[in-house]
Amino acid sequence: MWVKLCCLLLYFLALFVLARVFEAVAWYESGFLATQLVDPVALSFRKLRTILECRGLGHSGLPEKKDVRELVEKSGDLMEGELYSALKEEEASESVSSTNFSGEMHFYELVEDTKDGIWLVQVIANDRSPLVGKVHWEKMVKKVSRFGIRTGTFNCSSDPRYCRRRGWLKSTLIMSVPQTSTSKGKVMLKEYSGRKIEVEHIFKWITAHAASRIKTIYNSEHLKEEWNKSDQYHVKIYLFANLDQPPAFFSALSVKFTGRVEFIFVNVENWDNKSYMAEIGVYKTPSYILRTPEGIYRYGNNTGEFISLRAMDSFLRSLQPEVNDLFVLSLVLVNLMAWMDLFITQGATIKRFVVLISTLGTYNSLLIISWLPVLGFLQLPYLDSFYEYSLKLFRYSNTTTLASWVRADWMFYSSHPALFLSTYLGHGLLIDYFEKKRRRNNNTDEVNANNLEWLSSLWDWYTSYLFHPIASFQHFPFDSDWDEDPDLFLERLAFPDLWLHPLIPTDYIKNLPMWRFKCLGVHSDEEMLETFQDSESDSDSENKEIFSSEKEVSEDDDLNVFHSRSEGEPRCGAEACSCANKYCHHEPYERKARSYGSYSTAGDMEPDWSAWPSEMLHCTECVVCLENFANGCLLMGLPCGHVFHQNCIVMWLAGGRHCCPVCRWASYKKKQPYTHPQPLSSDAPS
Repeated sequence: MWVKLCCLLLYFLALFVLARVFEAVAWYESGFLATQLVDPVALSFRKLRTILECRGLGHSGLPEKKDVRELVEKSGDLMEGELYSALKEEEASESVSSTNFSGEMHFYELVEDTKDGIWLVQVIANDRSPLVGKVHWEKMVKKVSRFGIRTGTFNCSSDPRYCRRRGWLKSTLIMSVPQTSTSKGKVMLKEYSGRKIEVEHIFKWITAHAASRIKTIYNSEHLKEEWNKSDQYHVKIYLFANLDQPPAFFSALSVKFTGRVEFIFVNVENWDNKSYMAEIGVYKTPSYILRTPEGIYRYGNNTGEFISLRAMDSFLRSLQPEVNDLFVLSLVLVNLMAWMDLFITQGATIKRFVVLISTLGTYNSLLIISWLPVLGFLQLPYLDSFYEYSLKLFRYSNTTTLASWVRADWMFYSSHPALFLSTYLGHGLLIDYFEKKRRRNNNTDEVNANNLEWLSSLWDWYTSYLFHPIASFQHFPFDSDWDEDPDLFLERLAFPDLWLHPLIPTDYIKNLPMWRFKCLGVHSDEEMLETFQDSESDSDSENKEIFSSEKEVSEDDDLNVFHSRSEGEPRCGAEACSCANKYCHHEPYERKARSYGSYSTAGDMEPDWSAWPSEMLHCTECVVCLENFANGCLLMGLPCGHVFHQNCIVMWLAGGRHCCPVCRWASYKKKQPYTHPQPLSSDAPS
């Protein structure tokens, strides 16, 4: 997870640097930056009209370019970035979808139950033609959609009873606007009563009703009273302008941020005394002033702060976010981080997508689960102060220059999704290249695995979990026991009760204690060679065989414990054992001992117990193969203390019998170590 988080942070850093490169290239080619102011005098009539349409100011009664230019200047400063965005938006002839309501419940759910938006609905009465024609309606939809106003059509033929109850007996236009200034308040429906069915007149009617919700100040005394008043709103935004009514984007934002931000329009058209404006720090008009408990912020002085709906919306969201805004942001970040797994995972293509789906499901589930207690805590009254301090931190951090760059980059990449996706793909391919190179240097075999090999291992993993109830979590995928013995599957089919046996990992076998069995008084190999160097040739050849096999069973006790007896080392060493009969009785080694003069049987020779681990029980016979331990053979002990031949007990455990053959204690569970009793004093009377 931390690797993916670091990769995502590197990607965001690359996007930030790339945006600065684009700005430098644009400045080099055109000689201006996005934050540079534009003189409206140098613009054409078409560009000025486009700016007014994006800001939501009517210009139907202004045929002269001079009047249009003055209206642009009265609404706010124009930057190169805003001009570029407005022209691109006009060129993009994308069709905006409009909702077709199916009945009363559909209309109530989308229109009357929506508390933070504006709806424009065309009602078509029974056997009547629509009030606005198809061509004009499409223009109307495209015009109002710039300001977040949603549109729809309600045909009374689908629900005539609801139309009669509402009084919609003729075709008309309905506008839905929140009635109160509180969040999630009531919604009022207003019907268009104008005679002129034109796009500009309908738009004026919409903006007039939306602007009526904004508090308007007409004199300095009222401004002074409002400026010094303390109420429920901690964030207020003032528009000081010489306009009849605020722009449509300003009115639309007042509806969108109902209950969070208070919008105030200060009409300075007929003011003679503007001294109080200078006292509060407003020296020019138009000005957009943000007033918070922390101070005053002048909107439009930093990067990306354009006089448009989209720019101001992102600015206010960063200052006064809702819980839903934070949830959507966390959802986007978590999914971007999860998609990094597609490039970090190496191996087969199918494996990459399987791991990706698993990661997406896991991360989104954890995100939703973690948000549930957060939502519960935020509703507690004791956390109001914590909530206020959090918003204060947001306001401090998001009024910095760095935050304005981040907002500008977000608007740029969100308006160019192809660029965003291509850079994300390129970043992922770079991660894939370096990760593949790193794993090849580490000689990881999974890099070269194909789809069939991985699907085969996936099937083994699935079937092993299907036929074994999960007793412990394993790394995915892991080697199945059936790879070594396919008969285990038939055995489970023959004995259904075995299906209930838990799945036990076999890794613990490597950690079981191993040592070699030794007898006291046995000569070393060098002494044996010197003693019997003049023996007959058959004895000599036999000794060479014995010594070579002893070298094979050398000090490398860490070799794979899953080798069978035919493939691995022999169960017993080749050294002869002349232990007492009560401890060791092995006929082949007794014959070899008798052939060596010094290895004649001696009843007083015993095993060397000092070489045994302290927690192991003393014994001289393996109960698995029922043979005695020979000198030099490899032994293995279980947690219960019983000892066996290493190959014998490994074959026993690998076959699925994870318990001691003697006491049935679980071979993977620790047990209280066995304490040997202290021997009696040798001076005791016989």
